[in-house]
Amino acid sequence: MARKIGSRYTAHQILGRGSAGTVWLGEGPEGPVAIKMLREDLSADQELVGRFVQERTALLGLEHPNIVSVRDLVVDGNDLALVMDLVRGTDLRTRLDRDRRLAPEAAVAIVADIADGLAAAHAAGVVHRDVKPENVLLDMQGPLGPGGSHRALLTDFGVAKLIDTPRRTRATKIIGTPDYLAPEIVEGLPPRAAVDIYALATVLYELLAGFTPFGGGHPGAVLRRHVTETVAPLPGIPDELWQLIVQCLAKAPASRLRASELGARLRELLPLVAGMPPLDVDEPDAEAEEAADETPSEEPVSARPVRRGAVPLVPGAKPADSNRDTHTSMRVPAPDELAGGAHGTARVPRASGAPRPGSARNRAVTRRRRVIVSVAGVVLVAAAGVGTWAATSDDGSGTPQDTKNSAPASP
Repeated sequence: MARKIGSRYTAHQILGRGSAGTVWLGEGPEGPVAIKMLREDLSADQELVGRFVQERTALLGLEHPNIVSVRDLVVDGNDLALVMDLVRGTDLRTRLDRDRRLAPEAAVAIVADIADGLAAAHAAGVVHRDVKPENVLLDMQGPLGPGGSHRALLTDFGVAKLIDTPRRTRATKIIGTPDYLAPEIVEGLPPRAAVDIYALATVLYELLAGFTPFGGGHPGAVLRRHVTETVAPLPGIPDELWQLIVQCLAKAPASRLRASELGARLRELLPLVAGMPPLDVDEPDAEAEEAADETPSEEPVSARPVRRGAVPLVPGAKPADSNRDTHTSMRVPAPDELAGGAHGTARVPRASGAPRPGSARNRAVTRRRRVIVSVAGVVLVAAAGVGTWAATSDDGSGTPQDTKNSAPASP
């Protein structure tokens, strides 16, 4: 059912839903558009509406081939909407759900596109603050790039900042998606351009591995890992690419590259990853393995579905939504909570099908091996005893000898 949005736009059908609002396919004076309608409780907040209008100039001024341009901001009664360019394609999360991971060449090309878009935004003084696969759109209408990749565009600029109003979030709150939050955000520092670089490096890791470097389990544990753990090595990629990821995941914001530098370095590395197949690693997720162990299956472990991507925190989120927005507000962990985490390397990826150390399946395999070794030892001892009895029971004259004090030979 069509609905009017202001005096210039008409929304026709829903394209996707997220925690901040609903995206509609719409029509404007210049043709088809995407209209993001913010939630009613947001549109009723006069302080937010004021900030919304203040951001208008900055958001309308973002023009770049790798940014979904905001054409208009509409404030009309209870309607608060961003009118954006319509991208004919899908989001990167949907692509990951289908393929689980991408070939390195395609992953690097997509992230280079987003880095270029971020460079333009940062030059204009705009920080995205919620870079993740859900906010990356793939243009299916344009020509293919390296590795068969589609041109990538970053969307939802300004949404995180609009929601993060003083009335809605205090100094004890975090706005963002746990898997992609930079350590300085977890520690309560103001977001700068470097938080987007950290999030984008996390996305690159996820595109290559099929899971995020610090995700998995309770959101509080995810936040702690960002602060206390270093990223685990990802086997199978060129060292130059790995060092680039490590640098952009540095705990200190000043140690990370700028967006323009990251985009340029990634494009330089494209020849190194050309033709490489997707990596063959499994997510180090103990919970998924233990659940799989409790449910007998003939299916290979590497083929069983495992959790990957962001931790969903929005109550009532529908799995069928095309844009599963996990943008949320969380409490900032206290220093003692952050200090309580393990100071070391994050969960280490393992070869496909191999059990994670410490998991239920790993313990079961270890127990089976111990049983096999014990049985083998008993058999060897028994065999040695029989051999000793045979050797001492006959002295060559056919007279049995006393063997009750004979010690079995060592196995």
